[in-house]
Amino acid sequence: MTDSLLVDRTDAVVTLTLNRPEAMNALDVDLKEALRDTLAQLETDRSCRAIVLAGAGRGFCVGQDLREHAEQLESGKTDLDTVRAHYNPIAQRLANMPKPVVAAVRGMAAGAGASFALLADFRIGGPSTKFLMAFANVGLAGDSGVSWSLPRIVGHARALELLLLAEPVSAVDAHRIGLLSRLLESDDEVLPAAVALASRLAAGPTVAYGAIKRELSVGDAGTLSDALAAEAQAQAICGGTADHKAAVTSFLAKEKPVFEGR
Repeated sequence: MTDSLLVDRTDAVVTLTLNRPEAMNALDVDLKEALRDTLAQLETDRSCRAIVLAGAGRGFCVGQDLREHAEQLESGKTDLDTVRAHYNPIAQRLANMPKPVVAAVRGMAAGAGASFALLADFRIGGPSTKFLMAFANVGLAGDSGVSWSLPRIVGHARALELLLLAEPVSAVDAHRIGLLSRLLESDDEVLPAAVALASRLAAGPTVAYGAIKRELSVGDAGTLSDALAAEAQAQAICGGTADHKAAVTSFLAKEKPVFEGR
């Protein structure tokens, strides 16, 4: 396992820490491959019921490692095949993860780093948090799912503004427009708060959480008929879970249910 991605397991919560603090956690091939492959493993790991995505040091992630990228350009490699090989699979795993994902966004989240954070279900930040849709600043279009996630969070017009102007968004403004789910008073609180939220979610009906995420992905873009069909399919799955049966039994007994994620 590479040192560029730290994997910590505490009960049913897995914390993934992008660990290149000297480079503000810029994404080189080693880190991208580690994140892609680890997310693929966690997707089917039933012992993992919630994920925290964090960055080491003073930044969350500033996106593509431009030093590595410059070397590739110098060698004539301009097709940016890393988008298909790395960024797209990571974005798919984050967006479609059948368990909650919480991003602890301390410091700068730029480019693909911002894109990854926006694909989390919750984003928690502090005073130093900044978002920067930096793609246009280096003559590129958006990637890593930002054209899908950003307009869903802030609307089409604001998404276009953020991507074309490529200016930093402060923590206060990020919270105001929805880029941050929660804004805390201290940067030191961000990771503990993210882990606490992930722990709370991990103790919940995680099969139902995954079903709710799939419902919303259909409902956001589909017709009412599409949404109703997705809801019917989701309820058929959730209705057969041990968690649902236990919750109904606990409700009738006026007890607090214990969910096991199955």
